[in-house]
Amino acid sequence: MKENIAIYTLTSELHDEEAVSAVTREFLTSLGVEYEFKGNDYNDYGSACLNLIYVRTGGTEGIFLQLLPKLQAKSKRPFYLLTSGKSNSLAASMEILSYLRQHDIKGEIIHGSSEYIAQRIILLKNVEEAHRILNGARLGIIGKPSDWLISSHADKEQVKNRLGIELIDIPMDVMYRNRNIYEALKSIITEYQLQGFTLRCFDLLTTLKDTGCLALAKLNAEGYVAGCEGDVPAMLTMMIVRSLLGISGFQANPSNINPETGEMLFAHCTIPLNMVERYELDTHFESGIGVGIRGYMKEGPVTVFKVSGNLQRYFIAEGMLVRNQAKPDLCRTQQVIQLSDKSLVQYFLTNPIGNHHIIMPGHHKELLEKILM
Repeated sequence: MKENIAIYTLTSELHDEEAVSAVTREFLTSLGVEYEFKGNDYNDYGSACLNLIYVRTGGTEGIFLQLLPKLQAKSKRPFYLLTSGKSNSLAASMEILSYLRQHDIKGEIIHGSSEYIAQRIILLKNVEEAHRILNGARLGIIGKPSDWLISSHADKEQVKNRLGIELIDIPMDVMYRNRNIYEALKSIITEYQLQGFTLRCFDLLTTLKDTGCLALAKLNAEGYVAGCEGDVPAMLTMMIVRSLLGISGFQANPSNINPETGEMLFAHCTIPLNMVERYELDTHFESGIGVGIRGYMKEGPVTVFKVSGNLQRYFIAEGMLVRNQAKPDLCRTQQVIQLSDKSLVQYFLTNPIGNHHIIMPGHHKELLEKILM
């Protein structure tokens, strides 16, 4: 089994190894995280989930430069430079990071108090674990995006290169092999080996005289990503949430915005059943047929999140779910959210990434930002 965290070292020959080793033991012990110490043996660099390079002393810049081609061949992930600040290690780390940035190579210096470093390492481990889940994932686009989603497409090459996700086009006709919508979707998941999908669900209203709302709610609760209306960026956003946090996301669109207070109303006719404390079955709002879900999520902290189809833009806002409501003239699940920073409502009015956004319980801005860097 691959280790979660591996620590490799950079040390100048000018420094006394015994003294450096004593500092190393004290520093790494103070962090309180589990790791495998690799020292200066980089042969398996990249095999752990999180690979840290502990710059123990100054004068190590040239050593790193010699190692760089070998390390890049083994891993495409950013370089994380750990430093205690002793023996000019921070200065050396800054020189190394400056070189990396000059050559468009991503990296970060991890430095500060033991508590800060430990928290940062755990956050980075979670991010790297999420990237491993995303890399190689297969997401289906069942039917094309709904006709009204004129901006909600994706750049397949960018998605593959940045996250390792393969987007699979699946004909809508495949849905009609089985008249049971849930069973048809489960069959497609198995046949195409998918971790998730987005469905051109409004076509079901005319072909099957039914909706996909309940089937999507169940499949999301089972751990798949199940998106609505063929919205590919929304599906990608939900997949990122699933890989990083292990939770479902609620795909919804803003129905009302108060620019003066930062209060927003989000609504949709389906929500993952594992996100709600209780739910009621109603008709689908727009058509008045089939099944729509009115779900009641626990009030409290939430995060609103969306990535663009080329992954060049994203939006993240933290807030509070202040109440659920059940007005008859809206999609059935309705959430009133107060954004923590009311100025962020201007994004929705001036430069939105489509209409659908993903809502999840808890505040996760820092973690979501890191996975997109």
